Amino acid sequence: MSDSVALDPVDLHILRLLQNDARTTYRELAAEVGVAASTCLDRVARLRRGGVILGDRLRLDPAKLGRGLQALLLVQVRPHRRELIGPFVERIRSLPESRALFHLTGPDDYLVQVAVTDAADLQRLVLDEFTSRREVARVDTRLIFQQWECGPLLPPAAN
Repeated sequence: MSDSVALDPVDLHILRLLQNDARTTYRELAAEVGVAASTCLDRVARLRRGGVILGDRLRLDPAKLGRGLQALLLVQVRPHRRELIGPFVERIRSLPESRALFHLTGPDDYLVQVAVTDAADLQRLVLDEFTSRREVARVDTRLIFQQWECGPLLPPAAN
């Protein structure tokens, strides 16, 4: 069963524009898409109600906030049991350094994106918040040299 929602070309155009700039006004959006502002407002509201649009986010530059070093931490949890996973996930999500957390398949169980001040801060984070936990068997660290945003997320093209 698919969770996808039927979207017409106008919906897709609205989603593309909002993903590029979520602060676009309904008037600007309507003019670009070629519908009335009230129609545009109704469509965006329907997309929100339908769970297609999950929210609006403010993107910040970690370096300008004193967190100029970013890394990806591959974490192996042993034993991989539900009663250990919940508290682990909640703790990692609560850390101010954590930017994103992914539950994975394969030899590593989690991928955590972190933003820290420097290498010493990264070492402190890994030792004090990750490897000190009994359920963490291994942490593999990868520094992020550069990051790019990708294009807007749209449904797959019809075949």
